Amino acid sequence: MARLSKSSASRLLYTLCASPPLSSPSAAHHLQSPLASLLLCGSRLRHFSTGNLARAAAAAAKDDKEPWWKENLDKLRNIGISAHIDSGKTTLTERILFYTGKIHEIHEVRGRDGIGATMDSMDLEREKGITIQSAATYCTWKGYQVNIIDTPGHVDFTIEVERALRVLDGAILVLCSVGGVQSQSITVDRQMRRYEVPRVAFINKLDRMGADPWKVLNQARSKLRHHSAAVQVPIGLEEEFQGLVDLVQLKAYYFHGSNGENVVTAEVPANMENLVTEKRRELIEMVSEVDDKLAEAFISDEPISSADLEEAIRRATIAKKFVPVFMGSAFKNKGVQPLLDGVLSYLPCPIEVSNYALDQNKQEEKVALTGTPDGPLVALAFKLEEGRFGQLTYLRIYEGVIRKGDFVINVNTGKKLKVPRLGRMHSNEMEDIPEAHAGQIVAVFGMDCASGDTFTDGKVKYTMTSMNVPDPVMSLAVSPVSKDSGGQFSKALNRFQREDPTFRVGLDAESGQTIISGMGELHLEVYVERIRREYKVEATVGKPRVNFRETVTQRAEFDYLHKKQTGGQGQYGRVCGYVEPLPEGSPVKFEFENMIVGQAIPSNFIPAIEKGFKEAANSGSLIGHPVENIRIVLTDGASHNVDSSELAFKLAAIYAFRQCYSASKPVILEPIMLVELKVPTEFQGTVAGDINKRKGIIVGNDQDGDETVIVAQVPLNNMFGYSTSLRSMTQGKGEFTMEYKEHSAVSQDVQMQLVNAHKASKAE
Repeated sequence: MARLSKSSASRLLYTLCASPPLSSPSAAHHLQSPLASLLLCGSRLRHFSTGNLARAAAAAAKDDKEPWWKENLDKLRNIGISAHIDSGKTTLTERILFYTGKIHEIHEVRGRDGIGATMDSMDLEREKGITIQSAATYCTWKGYQVNIIDTPGHVDFTIEVERALRVLDGAILVLCSVGGVQSQSITVDRQMRRYEVPRVAFINKLDRMGADPWKVLNQARSKLRHHSAAVQVPIGLEEEFQGLVDLVQLKAYYFHGSNGENVVTAEVPANMENLVTEKRRELIEMVSEVDDKLAEAFISDEPISSADLEEAIRRATIAKKFVPVFMGSAFKNKGVQPLLDGVLSYLPCPIEVSNYALDQNKQEEKVALTGTPDGPLVALAFKLEEGRFGQLTYLRIYEGVIRKGDFVINVNTGKKLKVPRLGRMHSNEMEDIPEAHAGQIVAVFGMDCASGDTFTDGKVKYTMTSMNVPDPVMSLAVSPVSKDSGGQFSKALNRFQREDPTFRVGLDAESGQTIISGMGELHLEVYVERIRREYKVEATVGKPRVNFRETVTQRAEFDYLHKKQTGGQGQYGRVCGYVEPLPEGSPVKFEFENMIVGQAIPSNFIPAIEKGFKEAANSGSLIGHPVENIRIVLTDGASHNVDSSELAFKLAAIYAFRQCYSASKPVILEPIMLVELKVPTEFQGTVAGDINKRKGIIVGNDQDGDETVIVAQVPLNNMFGYSTSLRSMTQGKGEFTMEYKEHSAVSQDVQMQLVNAHKASKAE
């Protein structure tokens, strides 16, 4: 027999000695002494045939070939919890942490105890009762390690969701059983699709008045186009919500104890048997549509066991063809433990997800990563945070191992950096660890980098694909009240810019004011408040401004000669060509093409010409906003042997652009927002009339019980202070959410107003 390692030998002994439970109580009693068990083991070995010995040895040797990390990675889950505002994400995370023993008492999001939920660690989050930053934590459930990222639901903080989903292997989409699929649920689901994240859905708040999980399930199928089915059926709804029936295992679960920590398993209630049979059949039908193995058993009418069904759901979920739907009420402590079991059963471990990197040495060729610790190190910095101890960088390790004290290379900057401190985060607390391997999410201290940078150990030059960062839609002018606090003020703005890619800081060339831009009123309001609290700087805030754009609507020719002679070397550069609008749906906003044949302009001046046009397009002559969707083609030109220089051609390009700009019939584009309103039906007429007054276009009108859901496209410029007017129109009962849809051309009268206002401010 082959020579076995020590660990295999011990496994072999265990295999031989493991036995079914002893039938006689006296025998079991004797076995309690170690000597007795050893004697029994000896007798077993004697009775064991050579064939059995060989089989057991082969099993042990096979185990020997399994790498050390296999079991580790199989028992690891990286999940995010995302949903619409107020669907109960943070409350659900709080319960998960409590049941897994990570925290020892539950605090509510807007709790009366004034402590607030664990994951909402910022004072602002606790006051407003919303999540602003995504927070990472980890816990252990049934021997599995689960890394969780709790994300904000507000559309203004959409980048937090975006970068959390970029690095996760699976997600829980929380839906409210009363509100159903809302606008932000659709946005979050679109982000999950973009990053190909397998997900399970959790219909929360089944204890609330008007809870209807089946309505929500149908909405998920129609609005989110989910191929989904329930894996649980609630026992009672609203005030009578008592527990759940598991359709896979066919068992009923009740949650006892002051915090629902004791899960009691019972038989399916007799009055629900018909419903359970019908819903289980529906579940099997839905899964067999996307899983061939289960379909075979279903078509041939074979009985389908719980284990077969569970495996089929797992295969279909990981393949992103199916979304299992769980139910419960996080606030009332019901249904959270079965959801955790579902995360382990149906969501993938890091090696079951395919991740790709771009090889910089081979012109960004796509490379599949193995996801194992054996390979070279590849890690992505997906979030930065200025902690109490300096800059904290969140890393997702895709391959290899990172150790404290190692040197790593930032591929984006080429810098070599040392890893001073490595840790795992629990909300805003950190636990130091010596090393971390592929599949884990860790935090590193004191490493200078930007969000989206890739780190390797130098053996490969890979970068991970970057995240989708939306353009900011709103700006504010801010300035510190006292001149002395300027240093702290700029320090705060620099830090927030590094942390949040959607937060931009610029300088208004005409007024000299600092302009901050972001995703909405709340987004900018939160940052102004954070400057006040964290840096003790009082700031004055100007009126919000909309980020307009300009574009051209027709082709216009240019031919410009820039000539200057003032003693010494002069300046000479001539450029000819045309500008035209880019075709609709073009992926780039600015395109420059050199179509000069021959050497009318030496090729070393072409980059300077492109730079000049780009610079000119940064501010159009209508209202001084950037010009986009423009194509500039260079067809001819002239140069001088002595007087031509890069500066001369750059200036020629700037003046040429200004010369032909008015001939290209420019128009102003304004950001259009997709607004979703939910108002009681009696106020429908008033609200719809107000939207028309704000130059909005109503694109959808649905009835949902006693409420009307209106979907409209409204210019952002007309949406300032809308929340106040909506409250007054609907006696405080209406609510709305809005997100950026597109930039589109303004009407002629609005364009005249904007141009005149711009001229007046310039004249001042």
